[in-house]
Amino acid sequence: MLLHIPGVLSADQVADCRARLERAQWNDGRVTAGYQSAKAKDNRQLAETDPLARELGGLILDALGRNATFFAAALPLRIYPPLFNAYAGGQAFGFHVDNAVRYDRSVTPPRPLRTDLSATLFFCDPDDYDGGDLVIEDSFGTHSVKLPAGDMVLYPGSSLHEVQPVTRGVRMASFFWIQSMVRDDTRRRLLFELDVSIQQLTARMPDAPELIQLTGVYHNLLRQWTDV
Repeated sequence: MLLHIPGVLSADQVADCRARLERAQWNDGRVTAGYQSAKAKDNRQLAETDPLARELGGLILDALGRNATFFAAALPLRIYPPLFNAYAGGQAFGFHVDNAVRYDRSVTPPRPLRTDLSATLFFCDPDDYDGGDLVIEDSFGTHSVKLPAGDMVLYPGSSLHEVQPVTRGVRMASFFWIQSMVRDDTRRRLLFELDVSIQQLTARMPDAPELIQLTGVYHNLLRQWTDV
């Protein structure tokens, strides 16, 4: 499932983050790439241990904790601490698949995390730069993603994807991975659609007796499919 989640960060939060990122100390982005990915990766990135990366990452995690759409779609068990990258001057990241397992080194000992879902949160509006589309290939075709600042895209970590060359301006974003309580993407999609339907029915017909049955079905499926 590929999902656009609008307004994860407010306009004021985006403006503050972007101003601070523009003054940040950027490093070669290949430091977090696997062997194959490093051949295709050309960008800049904040070090995972950079205090700014940790502070802004905490801001994002706090925002996601209040975002019902994110929780319903991802059913997160663990979230990798958000990372930050920038592309400019023709930089790109060719087609690749994210590593299946990442090690969260912000805790001791480092904790493995299965990358069921990938996420990109944009800090620059589409008009701020040319190119830089996030192109994702999945079983439903090829999708080109370039979202407003503060919005986020969520997609399966198993997807083949790339960031196209940025030919004007700068593209800054945060990216990270989620280990879901439900590892199978098809099951997560079904649960998300059922959850959304329950919410919509609740808004229109809060006293509908079917709501109890539907909510029971949701939780019984979740109970059957969760891996916690």
